[in-house]
Amino acid sequence: MRRLNASTQPIWNGLLRGRARLRRWMRSKSMRAVAAALLTLLALTALRAYDPRLVHETKERAFDAYQRLSPRPHADLPVRIVDIDEASLAAFGQWPWPRTRLAALTKRLGDLGAGVVAYDIIFSEPDRTTPGRLATELGDADLPDRDLTVALLKSLPDHDASFAQAMQKTPTVLGFAAIRLANATRPSVKAGLAAVGVTPAAVLPPFRGAVSNLPLLDEAAAGIGAINLSARDRSGVVRRLPMLMSDGARVYPSLAIEALRVVQNQKGIVVRGTGASGDADTGRAALLDMRVGQFKLPLTHDGEAWVYFNRDRPDRYVSVKDVLDPAKEAEMREQLEGMIVLVGTSAAGLLDARATPLGQVVPGVAIQAQMIEQIIAQDFIERPDWADGFEIVLTLLLGSLVAALLLIAGARFSLIACGVVFLAAIGGSWIAFSQFRLLIDPVYPSLATLLTYVAVERVLHMASDREKRFARQAFGQYLAPELLAKLEQAPDAMRLGGETRDLSVMFMDVRGFTPISETLSATELVDFINTLLSPLSDAIQDELGTIDKYIGDSIMAFWNAPVDVPDHAARACRAALKMRAVVEQLNDADAFGFAARGLADPVVRIGVGINTGAACVGNMGSAKRFNYSAMGDVVNVAARIESASKSFGTDLLVSEDVARAAPNIALLEAGEIMLKGKSRPTRLYALAGDETFAATAQCAELKRRHRLLLEALAAADATAAADAVAACRTAAPPTLAGLYDHFAERVGAIGGVQATAAMRAR
Repeated sequence: MRRLNASTQPIWNGLLRGRARLRRWMRSKSMRAVAAALLTLLALTALRAYDPRLVHETKERAFDAYQRLSPRPHADLPVRIVDIDEASLAAFGQWPWPRTRLAALTKRLGDLGAGVVAYDIIFSEPDRTTPGRLATELGDADLPDRDLTVALLKSLPDHDASFAQAMQKTPTVLGFAAIRLANATRPSVKAGLAAVGVTPAAVLPPFRGAVSNLPLLDEAAAGIGAINLSARDRSGVVRRLPMLMSDGARVYPSLAIEALRVVQNQKGIVVRGTGASGDADTGRAALLDMRVGQFKLPLTHDGEAWVYFNRDRPDRYVSVKDVLDPAKEAEMREQLEGMIVLVGTSAAGLLDARATPLGQVVPGVAIQAQMIEQIIAQDFIERPDWADGFEIVLTLLLGSLVAALLLIAGARFSLIACGVVFLAAIGGSWIAFSQFRLLIDPVYPSLATLLTYVAVERVLHMASDREKRFARQAFGQYLAPELLAKLEQAPDAMRLGGETRDLSVMFMDVRGFTPISETLSATELVDFINTLLSPLSDAIQDELGTIDKYIGDSIMAFWNAPVDVPDHAARACRAALKMRAVVEQLNDADAFGFAARGLADPVVRIGVGINTGAACVGNMGSAKRFNYSAMGDVVNVAARIESASKSFGTDLLVSEDVARAAPNIALLEAGEIMLKGKSRPTRLYALAGDETFAATAQCAELKRRHRLLLEALAAADATAAADAVAACRTAAPPTLAGLYDHFAERVGAIGGVQATAAMRAR
């Protein structure tokens, strides 16, 4: 491979660093959360696009709730239902009635001034009460004057013909039912059709058969309309009505549309679909709307219309019994004149009851009446063609938003955001319905957002639990509980690799460990180490220190990593003082058993060195096995300070950097030492006490006397220095006795030099 030149090397290094960061991110919990969000959203989007029954029904129940909250306003519209109710059955007998009674009803409605009479009933069989059918049924019966009786019956009027004659005099619309079972029956087409754009027959699903009226009746009717309910309303709640139906060749309007056409004396209807001039090409053949005379009606893509219901009211109904009562002619004329009259039944035994979104059960004919009313009032509810796509896009956007908030702001804020999203979706959907009569589903996007939240939150929670378990396993023995809890909240600090931080580093070592180890067996030596290092480790962790490692009889610890410890230098000093106190307590209690065994020197002593500065800290090793450790010059200096503490006669020695970082700790200058790799001497300080001791008069006096000692030494005044050492001993705590022994040796050395110089001068 060619060597990279100096100009391309930085670019290559940047690419390598970027690739490494990308790989770390791909393995991170954020990447797992993003993957969970994408998979969840893709699954939810596919489910919404497929629109199974549960999803479909949930959406439509939300629309039902809107209609219950804001039903179509009541208005006195020219639509009435002539009801074959229980009172009518009681008055005229059980159904079916003779067609002569229906002929009389039709004629009566015409006489009362009805604009059109539409029967929500199918007359598919001849009237059994027709005299001619009775004559046929007599057959060869052995009756007196049989031939005369048969001839007389056949001479009487045909009831179906009577009904047909009545319909010819009164504008009447009959219904038929399209069925899935194939047959050759097809009703007559009365309405002309003008299609603008795609033809309805090319869009509507074709029916295979029909249940229609007797040809005699169909021919007499002014209109023929379908009475089918929507095949989509599988839950039993009627929400739509087909406005157009087709057998693949011919197109039939619904009963409601035919009633409106006939009452307006219109010859046909106009249907507009995609592909019409001026309409955008949606890429799908669909119907858009239709016009019947002066009324326009929006359609779904397959020729249906949503029914905007209002409360079923008694004033919409007129009993057949009252219509046929001559005594109520004036009252009936007032109610029915100029009206669109639909004839149907509310009698329970005739099984024509339908559930509506308002929670009411109404006769089937009432649904046709409500459809006509909303067309006349031009008050529609509509689900636009773009609604499905909008809801899918909304699902993706809201789910992505909540997933992003989870990654950025955390679970609690994101849960609040989910609540806001849900309320906003409900509010926006309600405004769309109440102000614009648009049906936009708020439920699925909201539930999908919640499911996305749950999926991503669970992934993050499991990843966090895994990281917390890892943190507890990796650091539980080395960190104080407070630091461990912080680390669990910020596990990214454990990533493989390092970072540069300001640390306070401590090294502790047992003085004279080799002679001690020579007097102990291997088991006793382990017991000794555990007895000593356990409480010393506790002292470090009490001050929020991180134990880096145990090296035989030594401890390396540091502060301010992996989590921040603002006063780390002062804490390191306090930990050293606690460690001194721990060793004193262990010696006083003969915890090691050295006094009991009669050892010549039963006292255990330690030395501690502390330094502060920048170091590289992090998980170091391989991806599978690593240690959290610190490296750098500050670590090396701390180790050498600990070794130098022997020379200065003190057990606790810190660097000048520590003295600057912890000004409130009681420190006394011990002197300077030339460390390997340093160009100038390093000034060291003996640790005299904590902040409490530093604030005492005793400490102030000790520092004053110690300053005089340092001045005398600097001036090489042996007499003044000796006096200063004696003065310091009286003010210093016993733990500093070794330090002033060291200074006494330095004073003696100065005196010896001066004496030698005097002798040479003589």
